[in-house]
Amino acid sequence: MQKEVLEASKDCDNITLLSPTGSGKTLAFILPLLERIDPKIRNTQALILVPSRELALQIEQVIRQIGTGYKINALYGGRSVNKDKEDLLTPPVIVVGTPGRIADHFRNNRLSISDLEQLVLDEFDKSLEIGFENDLTFIIDQLDHLRYRTLTSATTDQQIPMFVGHENELEINYLDNNSKSKLKTVMIEAPQTGKLQVLKELIEQNSPNNGIVFCNFRDSIQVVSSFLEKNKILHSCFYGGMEQKDRERALIKFRNGSTSILLATDLAARGIDIPELKYIIHFELPIKLEEFTHRNGRTARVDKSGIAFVLKAKTKALPDFMPQLDRAKVKGGKVLKPTFYSTLFISGGRKDKISKGDIAGMFFKQGNLSKDELGTIELKSDCAFVAVPRTKVKNLIAQLNNTKIKKRKIRLYEI
Repeated sequence: MQKEVLEASKDCDNITLLSPTGSGKTLAFILPLLERIDPKIRNTQALILVPSRELALQIEQVIRQIGTGYKINALYGGRSVNKDKEDLLTPPVIVVGTPGRIADHFRNNRLSISDLEQLVLDEFDKSLEIGFENDLTFIIDQLDHLRYRTLTSATTDQQIPMFVGHENELEINYLDNNSKSKLKTVMIEAPQTGKLQVLKELIEQNSPNNGIVFCNFRDSIQVVSSFLEKNKILHSCFYGGMEQKDRERALIKFRNGSTSILLATDLAARGIDIPELKYIIHFELPIKLEEFTHRNGRTARVDKSGIAFVLKAKTKALPDFMPQLDRAKVKGGKVLKPTFYSTLFISGGRKDKISKGDIAGMFFKQGNLSKDELGTIELKSDCAFVAVPRTKVKNLIAQLNNTKIKKRKIRLYEI
């Protein structure tokens, strides 16, 4: 898919890419975008618009990992506008952001767009679905020098609006490539008053694999979270009403293995960077077919196998859009072991010239960790997060807090 998009972009200015979640769409649109960048021009040349903060951060991270040398910034709601202003003092060559925040920067002339020729609308259907149409219309109307447009989606449900100007486009469709899905979907019935207990047993049955438990509402998440806490089941919560900092940390802990359960709304159904999952649980039945499809897309990605559990109260009927499902019973009963890792926060990042190697060196030399013990390191602009053995957290904080990396004294604490 990535090769086909890269080749097609040489002859076609407008491309629509339809491809399942987890299939590599991000690199598919980034590679041709990078080829079109003129290294002699240091103004903003490409704009990537996305429906969520998490997706903006994920794309920014992917481009940084490629190591292009081009300045890139992620701009999104929930982030300090003053931080944005500081980042924009030197124009980024590539900007990735949410429509609301980008529209605000356009209205206040904070972005130089005279050299901006490339536009990517990633998951454009989701942006339209959640009400960004006015912002998208305004932004695109300002782009007088726009030459190249790429739209991506994991569904075929959304028509491309006229305001995008996506004329004579080439559609590259990998949604139906005759590959048989390895997703198994089963239904588990539970008493209306006993769904939480069945959920607990289902999590135990699938331990130690990572999984997402989907709810429809924030209130539901709070009820389920309280129940899991009482039963000493480590988990992270992820929903729209959370502070951006807390949302990011929930995903970091889920990615690095500090928690094995993500309790989430449909915000986690797409557009976030998490590892391959063995299973997901529909604790509450999805309202629409699209939500059911995107939730399920979190497991059995590409050529992997996975299972989706539909947890249904006996008194409730399945939605009309849901296919006939095999019934299953919960085995449960396993004693959940604590996760191996816990996550430490470090108060220094890229802006302080700190690298992952610097952080690893500190934990090896001063923290006396072995290479097998040190988990994932996530390096941010002004901080970092490190997965370390849960049993060694207290000793590591005592040894390393207020020590120096690159002549900067760092703080260290568990999140």
